[in-house]
Amino acid sequence: MAGTSAEGLYEILAAAGECAGVLWTLEGGRDLNANLVHFPSGIGVGEHVNDQVDVLLVGISGTGTLSVDGDERPLASGTVVLVPKGVRRSILSASDDFAYLTIHKRRGPLQISPRTPAV
Repeated sequence: MAGTSAEGLYEILAAAGECAGVLWTLEGGRDLNANLVHFPSGIGVGEHVNDQVDVLLVGISGTGTLSVDGDERPLASGTVVLVPKGVRRSILSASDDFAYLTIHKRRGPLQISPRTPAV
């Protein structure tokens, strides 16, 4: 069985500092992919459409905003949101400790590029 404990994820997050993007990826899963993603305040994932898979987001730490087809909602520790494939989505961190898990059916490599807010 592959994976890590919740404590292990928090240790990875604590060591991340100002690192942005994917900090941990589930290894060995054939059908399932999971990633721990971290963004400092004001950084996140720019608007895009994922036509491949539904994605479950689980807030791990801090606070951020998830936008789905223009509808903004908070994403914070303990929040669970299913984002269906085919919708426009973006995420923006509101705190330096913002982190979340993405969980979805395995596909090609995750392509998260940090974004900065428009000035």
